[in-house]
Amino acid sequence: MDNVTHTLFALTLARTPLSRGVRGATAALVLASSAPDVDAVATVGDVAKYLQWHRGPTHGLFGIVGLGLLTATIVWAVLRARGPDARGREPSFARLAGISVLGSFFHVLMDLPTSYGTRILSPLDWHWFAMDWMPIVDLYLIVALAAGLYFGGRSDAARRWNVAIVLLLMVANYGVRAVAHDRAIALAPRLFGPTLPERCEGAAIQGAILEHWPPETAPTPPPPGQVRCLVTIAAIPTFLSPFEWRVIAQTSNGYDLQDVDVLAPRLRAPAREPEVLWRLASHYPSQWTPAVLAAAATHGGQVFLGFSRFPAARSFGPDATSFGDRRGPVTAQLTDVRFFIDVPHQFRFIAGRERGTPPYGPPAPSVFTVTVQFDPAGRIVDEHVGP
Repeated sequence: MDNVTHTLFALTLARTPLSRGVRGATAALVLASSAPDVDAVATVGDVAKYLQWHRGPTHGLFGIVGLGLLTATIVWAVLRARGPDARGREPSFARLAGISVLGSFFHVLMDLPTSYGTRILSPLDWHWFAMDWMPIVDLYLIVALAAGLYFGGRSDAARRWNVAIVLLLMVANYGVRAVAHDRAIALAPRLFGPTLPERCEGAAIQGAILEHWPPETAPTPPPPGQVRCLVTIAAIPTFLSPFEWRVIAQTSNGYDLQDVDVLAPRLRAPAREPEVLWRLASHYPSQWTPAVLAAAATHGGQVFLGFSRFPAARSFGPDATSFGDRRGPVTAQLTDVRFFIDVPHQFRFIAGRERGTPPYGPPAPSVFTVTVQFDPAGRIVDEHVGP
């Protein structure tokens, strides 16, 4: 989640019995709830470092405990320097430490249900984990937390009631999104229809509560000349509605995407024949040409593949499949399909070429893209992560 949400939630926790009688509890909770994102400061201006380290060790067990103790030490030292409060109370390091560790823990716990994911086992294990229930910024969660803090400041009774109401709204929000996510996954066969192939051998379980990546081994693709197969299906939340999702079908040769409102009347009714929902899907090929394989072996490529959940590969040039044959320069790109925002724009190059319309050129790369340019001899002339 974003730091505004983390801060609002920390202030809400400070109004619960958790912080009662603990001097400096509010400051400790607010600081500890944002502490795990301190990794972003060390990677300012370098997208590759950001992808490599963000939500890494500071979001693992050691980071939670270490940052919690560090936060408690800072708050405790400041309060000790200021002396006893008006009631003559000295700060308790043990209670501040417990509250601070809990604040850091809740930060990571709130990151886990997002589609961005987090590396909860790092640095022992660098796999990403996610539930795909929440967007990175949930407007409904921010409004509920902010409203609870505003209306709860009128009296002690209002504070207690508003905290209880906000926590119930949070649980309801997560529950609604979890159910809607499962519904979006279940609709995939209907959305993609005859274009949805059979599962690949060794393909991931679809709709798992806790997704993780990168996979230990890649699913076995079909032999050359045979039909494509299905690797996995995922549903990514959108920012505006808990009922609108982007369903991604990863196949052995690309990605099929379709936006869906799980409450749409036509989807609540039984399927009718003929139903052509699959015609609304956008297809994005993923072609691992020799140029792409060379790009994936670079430092930026390795960092990106360690981060990306759905890496789509493509290459551009006179003949990108004839890499290093001195026919001309070649550009290879890897991009994460999770972060496509405007599907028609993103797909105009590939889909346009497939449908016989003029190729307009590749869409502009996003932050979650690695681009490598090669000269006609196959030497790297430029490598960068991001736009």
